[in-house]
Amino acid sequence: MRILGIDPGIAIVGFGFVDKEGSRITPVQYGCIQTESTTAPEMRLVQVYEATEQLLDQFKPDAMAVEKLFFNRNVTTAFSVGQARGVIILAAAKRGIPVAEYTPMQVKQAIVGYGKAEKKQVQEMVKMFLKLRVVPKPDDVADALAVAICHAHSSGLNDRLNGVLRP
Repeated sequence: MRILGIDPGIAIVGFGFVDKEGSRITPVQYGCIQTESTTAPEMRLVQVYEATEQLLDQFKPDAMAVEKLFFNRNVTTAFSVGQARGVIILAAAKRGIPVAEYTPMQVKQAIVGYGKAEKKQVQEMVKMFLKLRVVPKPDDVADALAVAICHAHSSGLNDRLNGVLRP
Protein backbone atom coordinates (compact mmCIF):
# COMPACT_ATOMS: atom_id res chain seq x y z
CA MET A 1 0.00 0.00 0.00
CA ARG A 2 1.36 3.41 -0.94
CA ILE A 3 0.40 6.25 1.39
CA LEU A 4 0.82 9.98 0.85
CA GLY A 5 1.13 11.97 4.07
CA ILE A 6 0.39 15.70 3.91
CA ASP A 7 1.20 18.53 6.31
CA PRO A 8 -0.95 21.25 4.75
CA GLY A 9 -0.09 24.92 4.45
CA ILE A 10 -0.30 27.77 2.02
CA ALA A 11 3.39 28.74 2.07
CA ILE A 12 4.76 25.21 2.51
CA VAL A 13 2.97 21.90 2.02
CA GLY A 14 5.01 19.00 3.34
CA PHE A 15 4.50 15.69 1.58
CA GLY A 16 5.82 12.19 2.10
CA PHE A 17 5.12 8.97 0.23
CA VAL A 18 5.72 5.70 2.04
CA ASP A 19 5.10 2.10 1.06
CA LYS A 20 3.68 -0.29 3.65
CA GLU A 21 4.35 -3.97 3.05
CA GLY A 22 3.26 -6.07 6.01
CA SER A 23 4.72 -4.32 9.04
CA ARG A 24 7.52 -2.71 7.01
CA ILE A 25 7.29 0.97 6.08
CA THR A 26 9.75 2.39 3.55
CA PRO A 27 10.13 5.93 2.22
CA VAL A 28 9.44 6.46 -1.48
CA GLN A 29 9.70 10.23 -1.96
CA TYR A 30 9.33 13.29 0.22
CA GLY A 31 9.67 17.03 -0.02
CA CYS A 32 7.57 20.16 -0.06
CA ILE A 33 5.47 22.36 -2.29
CA GLN A 34 6.29 26.03 -1.74
CA THR A 35 4.46 29.18 -2.80
CA GLU A 36 5.66 32.77 -2.65
CA SER A 37 4.00 35.20 -0.25
CA THR A 38 3.98 37.85 -2.99
CA THR A 39 1.72 35.67 -5.17
CA ALA A 40 -2.05 36.31 -5.02
CA PRO A 41 -3.78 33.90 -2.61
CA GLU A 42 -5.96 32.32 -5.30
CA MET A 43 -2.90 31.66 -7.46
CA ARG A 44 -1.11 30.08 -4.50
CA LEU A 45 -4.06 27.68 -4.17
CA VAL A 46 -3.81 26.88 -7.88
CA GLN A 47 -0.09 26.14 -7.43
CA VAL A 48 -0.77 23.84 -4.45
CA TYR A 49 -3.57 22.07 -6.33
CA GLU A 50 -1.57 21.55 -9.52
CA ALA A 51 1.55 20.40 -7.66
CA THR A 52 -0.59 17.95 -5.67
CA GLU A 53 -2.12 16.63 -8.88
CA GLN A 54 1.35 16.06 -10.34
CA LEU A 55 2.48 14.17 -7.23
CA LEU A 56 -0.65 12.01 -7.22
CA ASP A 57 -0.29 11.21 -10.91
CA GLN A 58 3.43 10.44 -10.62
CA PHE A 59 3.46 8.34 -7.42
CA LYS A 60 -0.10 6.89 -7.52
CA PRO A 61 -0.86 6.49 -3.81
CA ASP A 62 -3.55 4.10 -2.58
CA ALA A 63 -4.45 6.47 0.27
CA MET A 64 -3.82 10.00 1.47
CA ALA A 65 -3.47 11.00 5.12
CA VAL A 66 -3.78 14.68 6.00
CA GLU A 67 -3.14 16.45 9.26
CA LYS A 68 -6.38 17.91 10.63
CA LEU A 69 -6.47 21.63 11.10
CA PHE A 70 -6.56 22.69 14.71
CA PHE A 71 -7.68 26.21 15.52
CA ASN A 72 -4.82 28.61 15.44
CA ARG A 73 -4.58 31.95 17.20
CA ASN A 74 -4.05 33.56 13.82
CA VAL A 75 -7.45 33.24 12.13
CA THR A 76 -6.09 34.42 8.76
CA THR A 77 -3.50 31.64 8.80
CA ALA A 78 -6.14 29.08 9.81
CA PHE A 79 -8.36 30.09 6.88
CA SER A 80 -5.56 29.93 4.32
CA VAL A 81 -4.37 26.54 5.63
CA GLY A 82 -7.97 25.32 5.49
CA GLN A 83 -8.24 26.45 1.88
CA ALA A 84 -4.99 24.66 1.02
CA ARG A 85 -6.27 21.50 2.72
CA GLY A 86 -9.41 21.79 0.62
CA VAL A 87 -7.63 21.88 -2.73
CA ILE A 88 -5.32 19.05 -1.65
CA ILE A 89 -8.27 16.86 -0.62
CA LEU A 90 -10.09 17.81 -3.84
CA ALA A 91 -7.15 16.58 -5.94
CA ALA A 92 -7.32 13.21 -4.14
CA ALA A 93 -11.11 12.99 -4.33
CA LYS A 94 -11.09 13.62 -8.08
CA ARG A 95 -8.85 10.55 -8.44
CA GLY A 96 -10.88 8.36 -6.08
CA ILE A 97 -8.07 8.24 -3.51
CA PRO A 98 -9.43 7.75 0.02
CA VAL A 99 -8.45 10.47 2.49
CA ALA A 100 -7.92 9.97 6.22
CA GLU A 101 -7.45 12.82 8.66
CA TYR A 102 -5.47 12.78 11.89
CA THR A 103 -5.08 15.37 14.61
CA PRO A 104 -1.57 16.37 15.65
CA MET A 105 -2.16 14.53 18.94
CA GLN A 106 -3.11 11.31 17.10
CA VAL A 107 0.03 11.55 14.97
CA LYS A 108 2.25 12.07 18.01
CA GLN A 109 0.57 9.15 19.80
CA ALA A 110 1.15 6.87 16.79
CA ILE A 111 4.77 7.91 16.28
CA VAL A 112 6.11 8.50 19.79
CA GLY A 113 3.50 6.80 21.96
CA TYR A 114 2.66 10.06 23.71
CA GLY A 115 0.11 12.54 22.35
CA LYS A 116 1.88 15.57 23.77
CA ALA A 117 5.35 14.69 22.50
CA GLU A 118 7.70 17.45 21.41
CA LYS A 119 8.19 18.10 17.70
CA LYS A 120 11.85 17.06 17.93
CA GLN A 121 10.87 13.66 19.38
CA VAL A 122 8.47 13.07 16.48
CA GLN A 123 11.13 14.04 13.95
CA GLU A 124 13.70 11.68 15.47
CA MET A 125 11.21 8.82 15.47
CA VAL A 126 10.37 9.48 11.79
CA LYS A 127 14.09 9.29 11.04
CA MET A 128 14.34 6.01 12.96
CA PHE A 129 11.16 4.40 11.53
CA LEU A 130 12.23 5.14 7.96
CA LYS A 131 15.95 4.45 8.54
CA LEU A 132 16.93 7.91 7.26
CA ARG A 133 20.38 9.37 7.83
CA VAL A 134 19.03 12.80 8.78
CA VAL A 135 15.72 14.32 9.84
CA PRO A 136 13.95 15.60 6.71
CA LYS A 137 13.80 19.39 6.39
CA PRO A 138 11.92 21.65 6.51
CA ASP A 139 9.89 20.51 9.52
CA ASP A 140 6.77 20.27 7.33
CA VAL A 141 8.34 17.34 5.45
CA ALA A 142 9.07 15.37 8.62
CA ASP A 143 5.53 16.15 9.80
CA ALA A 144 4.07 14.83 6.52
CA LEU A 145 6.06 11.62 6.83
CA ALA A 146 4.81 11.28 10.41
CA VAL A 147 1.20 11.58 9.16
CA ALA A 148 1.89 8.86 6.55
CA ILE A 149 3.43 6.58 9.18
CA CYS A 150 0.46 7.24 11.49
CA HIS A 151 -1.89 6.13 8.73
CA ALA A 152 0.23 3.07 7.99
CA HIS A 153 -0.09 2.06 11.65
CA SER A 154 -3.80 2.91 11.84
CA SER A 155 -5.19 1.90 8.46
CA GLY A 156 -5.69 -1.81 9.20
CA LEU A 157 -7.51 -1.07 12.43
CA ASN A 158 -9.60 1.66 10.79
CA ASP A 159 -10.59 -0.71 7.98
CA ARG A 160 -11.68 -3.35 10.49
CA LEU A 161 -13.66 -0.82 12.51
CA ASN A 162 -15.38 0.41 9.34
CA GLY A 163 -16.19 -3.12 8.16
CA VAL A 164 -13.85 -3.05 5.17
CA LEU A 165 -11.83 -6.07 6.29
CA ARG A 166 -13.08 -9.14 8.04
CA PRO A 167 -10.94 -10.47 10.92
